[in-house]
Amino acid sequence: GLGGQKSDQPTVHVETRRCWRKMENCKRLILFLTLSLVLGISSVVLAFIWVVYYREGLGWDGGAAEFNWHPLLMVMGFIFLQGFAIIVYRLPWTWRCSKQKMKFIHAGLNVVAFILAVISVVAVFDFHNEKSIPNMYSLHSWIGLALVVMYPAQMVTGIAVYLIPVTPVYFRAALMPVHIYSGLFIFGSVIATALMGFTEKLIFSLKSPAYKDSPPEAVLVNVLGLLLSAFGGLLLWIVTRPEWKRPREQVELTLANSRAGLGEIKDNTAVNARVDLDTNNETRRRNGKGEELG
Repeated sequence: GLGGQKSDQPTVHVETRRCWRKMENCKRLILFLTLSLVLGISSVVLAFIWVVYYREGLGWDGGAAEFNWHPLLMVMGFIFLQGFAIIVYRLPWTWRCSKQKMKFIHAGLNVVAFILAVISVVAVFDFHNEKSIPNMYSLHSWIGLALVVMYPAQMVTGIAVYLIPVTPVYFRAALMPVHIYSGLFIFGSVIATALMGFTEKLIFSLKSPAYKDSPPEAVLVNVLGLLLSAFGGLLLWIVTRPEWKRPREQVELTLANSRAGLGEIKDNTAVNARVDLDTNNETRRRNGKGEELG
């Protein structure tokens, strides 16, 4: 850290206030967040209607009712909760929360999503074994299991590097693009895999009328697939817009880059100049004594 350096909290609050003054931009962000929430909840509701009304309901007896936990929990956990874990830093209502608190929320949502995904995988394996159906023969199952394995690896890496405050700043900065990309890759791949699973289930289950005849169940599940695709697209758009970043994150990233790139900086004015440059000259330079890096 910067030993004896003045707190950057005033700068953070200035950045937050300036972001909120850009009402046009904030209104668009809130609109996208609201739409994504509506799409996500609607997807969970449709998945529940599908397994309860059109299938055999929910149970844990090795039968079809146990299998139904698989699509429902995947939609709830691996898609809905994981999606909001990804954009939790973009929620304007959380911008005054500490970054460490938001990290815990981000990690907690991912952990819950993973637990639900594991339960759903156990349910489908139990069903297959009870009915003597071969496991792991379809592309859906191959990609799905690979994602279930990749997900905890992503979580453990994130917790070890970003949640536990012992990792060097330069290492965090170097790994961040990989962490972001792998998270978005897993999220997008989960949605694609779910769409494959829906299609596979409908083809196997609908006989008279068949899937090709578009019975009500097929239409409902197709709509569910469209909602999940739109949900994923909205969240990916939100998380890739630089103007919707958490203001505190921008300032901290600038400070981290300054520390990593300049090493031991003796002139505090130089750090402030870097902050000014990276925030498009929106922050005034602060004069101060030359101080050593802690």
